[in-house]
Parts: sequence; C-alpha cells; structure tokens
Amino acid sequence: MRALLALRDGTVVEGQSLGAAGTAIGEVVFNTGMTGYQEILSDPSYAGQIVTLTYPLIGNYGVTTEDFESSKIQVAGFVVREAAELPSNWRAETGLKQLLREHRVVGIEGVDTRALTKRLRVSGVMMGAITTEGSREDLLTAVRNAPGYSSIDFVKRVTTSEPYEWRPAVGEPRLRVALLDCGVKRNIMRSLAALGCATIVIPCDTPAEKILDLNPDGIALSPGPGDPALLGYIVETVRRLAGKKPMMGICLGNQLIGCAFGSRTFKLKFGHRGGNHPVKDLNTGRVVITSQNHGYAVDPDRLHDGMEVSQINLNDGTVEGLRHRELPIFSIQYHPEASPGPNDSRLYFEDFVQMMESGR
Repeated sequence: MRALLALRDGTVVEGQSLGAAGTAIGEVVFNTGMTGYQEILSDPSYAGQIVTLTYPLIGNYGVTTEDFESSKIQVAGFVVREAAELPSNWRAETGLKQLLREHRVVGIEGVDTRALTKRLRVSGVMMGAITTEGSREDLLTAVRNAPGYSSIDFVKRVTTSEPYEWRPAVGEPRLRVALLDCGVKRNIMRSLAALGCATIVIPCDTPAEKILDLNPDGIALSPGPGDPALLGYIVETVRRLAGKKPMMGICLGNQLIGCAFGSRTFKLKFGHRGGNHPVKDLNTGRVVITSQNHGYAVDPDRLHDGMEVSQINLNDGTVEGLRHRELPIFSIQYHPEASPGPNDSRLYFEDFVQMMESGR
C-alpha cells in the first residue's frame, strides 16, 4: 500500500505502508541506534513523535514480549528504509510489521532515511505526518494545523494511573525506591531490582507529602516525553523533596532537578537520540558511551543553591549530569538502563544504591 510522509516545511516523500492504515501526526525525529527498535517503539519518552531510524534494515531479529519497555507501542509513527520480511532469531515471537499492525501504528518504509535525517539536522526537528489515505495537499494541511509538540503535556498521557510495585525476582529487597513515573522504562525497575531494590512506581502528579509518607530509602525521577517547561507541578514536587531523601534523576528527571534548582531548559535543534553519545564525568575524567533520547537540555548558567554540572556531552558541550555539593542528589541526562545497550553507565545505579545505604 502506498504511503506518504510530509514535513511542516513542505517536504513530501512517498513510500510503502508499514503497519496500520490511516494517518499519524507527530514531531519527526531520528535515532541513530543500530539495534533496539522494539525498545524504542515501546519507550514512553517517544510519545507524540514519529521516529525515523537511520540504520537501513530494521526488524531482522523480530520482536519478543520480554523486551517491551512499557505495556504498548508509544511512538506516534515509524519511518524506516527497509523493514525485514522475516525475522531470524530464536527469541522472536512475531515480526515488526505484525507488531505495528497489532498496535495500530502507522508507519512508512522505502524512504531515503539518510536524506530525511540530513534535512532534520539542517532545519531542526519539526511536525510531520504519515498517511495511507488522501492527497499530498491534505496531508500538508493536516500537519500545519496540528498543535506543536511543545504545547502538549505528554507526561500526563503516559504516567501510571495508580501506584504499583516492582520487586526483585529472588529474595527480599534491601531497599525501597519511590519512582515518580513521568514515562518510565521497565528496565529501570529491572536494573534496580538486580541491585536488591523494590520500586514503588507512582503517578507524576503525586504530592511530595504522599511520596514521603511511603518512607522510601530513595526517590527516583524517571525519563519521559515532552517539554519540561510544561511540568511546573512536578518541579515544585522536586523542590519539596530535595534533601528529604537521596534522589536520582534520569533524562527528564535530570531536567526537572535542574529546574528545581533555578535553571530552565532549552530545545535542542535535533536532539540526542541513539546509543553512541560520549559523555565525560568532570569529577573523574572518565568517558562513557551512552544511550540517549531527549530533545531538551539544561541551561548550566542558571543553576544555584549548591547544584553544579557534573557531566558534559563531548559532541556539543551540553549538560549531561548534575550533582549537589551538599545534599544527596544527582542526575544524568542519558539512560543507564539502556537496553540493548551500551551499558557503560550502569554504575550510576550502584552509586544511587550506595547513597541510599549511607542515608539510612
């Protein structure tokens, strides 16, 4: 089936339908990862976005239930150069095309993803749409009339409606973590469970007092989608929690901590999305290769009240980590839980556990 992809700047490309029939509208972004398409598709941080994968062949190892990062496919749409017809992997339960159809996700293949990525790098990410129906003119009109990505609180759309607990598979947990769900990935809870932590996942709008009533050993702020400028209600919660319990922020959590300590965020031209971003720890000099997925960054010049930059991105110098000089608070802009990897930064979960044990 024929499909069209349109960008807000007037670009229209033709390809073949991948997944469900219909129309999808969202912010068009690109990810440079060579693997991990299932984790990307099910990552709540991609809510509201049409994701383009730069690697040319996608779907060759299939899909397995164990690798989902949430309960459903989260992306608004999907763009690839070529989708594998048949997966080749002993773990595969189904194929990429079947997955997209089952979850009613609209996608397109047969697109020159190198040219599309170059356009997004030069012009910046922008709203776009995929359709299997209608004309080019109708599609462009729909894109230009759609609300901007930064105008919607996507965190409210992906957060859990009720608290739930995630415990280690073996043995009694040593520590309890309260995790504010702004769009959490399951591998965060898996990583904490591997270190002996039970995680209580709570809705994003839970007041600070109710979080403290749980009496956790530590508090984690999850990744999530959208513009942090719309999340003042969570920033206020972080302010009220600061110093009460050890705290770790991941990705959006890093931005929320920065905002709670006087900073603000700004939108990156085309974001950081992929498993190949080098980050330097300013305290140790250590460089790790990280998996990232974010379109906003913290302004380092506005931090105050003891908060300082602890890590930077070696590609563009943006803030990749924060640490408080006195309080047990730190955050990172990337994903230490990255699945399928890289795993260089898993050690920061261990730092969080040590911080909680010291705070007991």
